[in-house]
Amino acid sequence: MTRRAFALVVAVVVPCLCVASGAAQEKAKVTLKGHTNEVLCVAWSPDGETLASASVDKTIKLWDPVTGKEKAALEGHALGVRFVAWSRDGKTLASASDDKTVKLWDVATGKEKATLKGHTGWVLSLSWSPEGDTLASSSFDKSVKLWDVATGKEKITLKGHMLAVWSVAWSPDGKALATGSFDTVTLWDAVTGKKQATLEGHKNTVNCVAWSRDGKTLASGSHDDTVKIWDSATGKLQGTLRGHIFWVHSVSWSKDGKTLASASLDKTIRLWDVASGKELRTLKGHDAGVWSLSWSPDGKTLASGSEDRTIRLWNMSQQ
Repeated sequence: MTRRAFALVVAVVVPCLCVASGAAQEKAKVTLKGHTNEVLCVAWSPDGETLASASVDKTIKLWDPVTGKEKAALEGHALGVRFVAWSRDGKTLASASDDKTVKLWDVATGKEKATLKGHTGWVLSLSWSPEGDTLASSSFDKSVKLWDVATGKEKITLKGHMLAVWSVAWSPDGKALATGSFDTVTLWDAVTGKKQATLEGHKNTVNCVAWSRDGKTLASGSHDDTVKIWDSATGKLQGTLRGHIFWVHSVSWSKDGKTLASASLDKTIRLWDVASGKELRTLKGHDAGVWSLSWSPDGKTLASGSEDRTIRLWNMSQQ
C-alpha cells in the first residue's frame, strides 16, 4: 500500500477555502526518470553535486543534477523507502523505510554501513543534528528516536504523540526538534527529550515541518491543504498560506529565507513570499501528486519528487 493509499484510509479531509492566484506557471528544466514507482523524497547533497531520491520501488538513487544521469542505486531495504537525509559532511546518506528500519550508506562506495532497528512501524522521516553525531527518526509507531550514529545505538525515545509522527526536523542550533503528527506541531528539547510546546491550528494531519535557516521561523504543511508559518520562540501562528486544493506534503525554504516552496497532491508546487504571504509562482509539470521538495544549496534549483515516478528540477535562478 502506498503512502497516499494509506492516507486515504486514515485521514479525515477537512474542506478549506483556497485563494485563487494569478501567479506565473512554469515548466521544469530537467526531468529525471529511472524509478519504477512513486518518488517519495528528494534531497540535495551539501555540496549540491548530487541529488538523492527515495522511492516505493525500494531503491535510493543518486543523480548528477547537471547531466541528469543516474550515478548509483542503493538497494537493501525490504520495502519502500520513504525518506533520505544527508550527513553534514556529505559522506553518509540515511534512509527510512516501511520495513521499519533506518539504514546508513557510505556514499563513496554505495555500501551499507549500518542498519538501525527499534521502530515498530514504518519509519517516515529523518533529520540529522547540526553536529552530525545524532540522527532523529519519526515513525508510524507514534515515536521519535534519536540515534548515536557512531555506535548505531538508540540514545532516547520521544513519546507523547497519539498517532503517527509524519515529520521530524532538527533546529539549526541543535537545541530543539519539531515534529508533525495528527493536527499539531510539537517542539521538543533535544537534550532532555521533554515536550516544550504544542502548536495548534491545523485541522488535519501535519505532514511536514521545516525550520528557516536562522531558526526563528517554522513552516508546516498539512492535509488541511494549508501551509502555516510559526514563530518558533513564542509558538504563535504568524500566517496561513492558502492556495493548494489538496494535501500539502512538503515544504522547503529558499537560501535567503524569504521564499517558501510547498508541494501538494494537487500536482503543483507553489512559491510563497513569507513576509507578505502572497503566492509568487506556481510550478506545474508533474502528472500526479508531488510528495517532496528540496532546494539546492546554492538556491538556484528546486527538486521535486512525484507520484508520477519522476524527479523534476526547476530553475530558481530568477527567484
